[in-house]
Amino acid sequence: MKTDTITKEYVKDTGVFADIFNFYIYGGRSMIQPGQLTERDTAKTALPYGADDAVIPVQRFRDVQKLYAAMTDGKATYILYGVENQTQIHYAMPVKNNLYDALEYAGQAEEAAKSHRRQKRPGDAPSAGEFLSGFWAGDRLIPSVTVTLFFGAEAWDGPLSLSDMMDVPDQNVCACMNDYKKHLIAPAQMADDEIMRFQSSMREILLFIKYSKDRAGLDRILQANEGRFRELERRAADVIEAVTKSGLKYEEGEEAVDMCQAIQEMRLEERRLGKKEGERIGREEGERIGREEGQEMQARETSKRLYAIGLDIGAIAPAVGRTAETVRGWLGLADDLSNR
Repeated sequence: MKTDTITKEYVKDTGVFADIFNFYIYGGRSMIQPGQLTERDTAKTALPYGADDAVIPVQRFRDVQKLYAAMTDGKATYILYGVENQTQIHYAMPVKNNLYDALEYAGQAEEAAKSHRRQKRPGDAPSAGEFLSGFWAGDRLIPSVTVTLFFGAEAWDGPLSLSDMMDVPDQNVCACMNDYKKHLIAPAQMADDEIMRFQSSMREILLFIKYSKDRAGLDRILQANEGRFRELERRAADVIEAVTKSGLKYEEGEEAVDMCQAIQEMRLEERRLGKKEGERIGREEGERIGREEGQEMQARETSKRLYAIGLDIGAIAPAVGRTAETVRGWLGLADDLSNR
């Protein structure tokens, strides 16, 4: 199964999804309950006008989006939460997320217009502005919040806003520009105690990813969180293996994975393979040395035979592929600079 499919299926879980936004918005407090989230179609279609008032269909796909519904002070509250999973740094992510949110709002406005066309407001007709826009004065959009979840061990060095993607020296122009800031969760740029605010297995995933290239650091967090790592849910272990490519081995069908044991077995396998590789390299090196020694002995004997039949050093050296000084040494003529 592909990495993006594994991460998407994991994040789609309402418990994990709620945990992500409870962390990002509420600092880890359980304000959003899984039961308040419902799956939403991630295909977004808006109808912007093109040249000559042509209608252009636009469609994009989010990774995961859910609708949050709750009662606040006796009133219904709705918020759209979306997660974009990234295993590689995306240097145009602010544009991508901005487009998703803009399409969301455009789609809501279009749906409002369709609704008003189907059912007119009782009592009075829409104003000229309401009729023109299709969006009435009392209509309200549902907020859309998008978080980028980075599954990489390296620091995110991509832009965090639209303004980061621009180079506008005129501050007067900058003041007139509408910016868009990207919301990012990236383990390499998070302190351990910050990651510990997650309540789901997202905590172990982010900790493991953060230290996946730091053996000592990984051992430390495994020991400090041994209880949770020894009973890690299978789908979280699948995410860890998919994004870190660590070579973890565990039984198919296990509901919980002992990550401490899996890592120990992985390292034993690495040592076993390393030993075999060392033995192979040793054999190849021994064979190489043997070949070189045999070639030198053959060159030495050939030099002696050629010298015995009267060839001078200048002719013998290129014939055996050695320097004149080497050939003189073999012939015992190192102190004799003459070429017979």
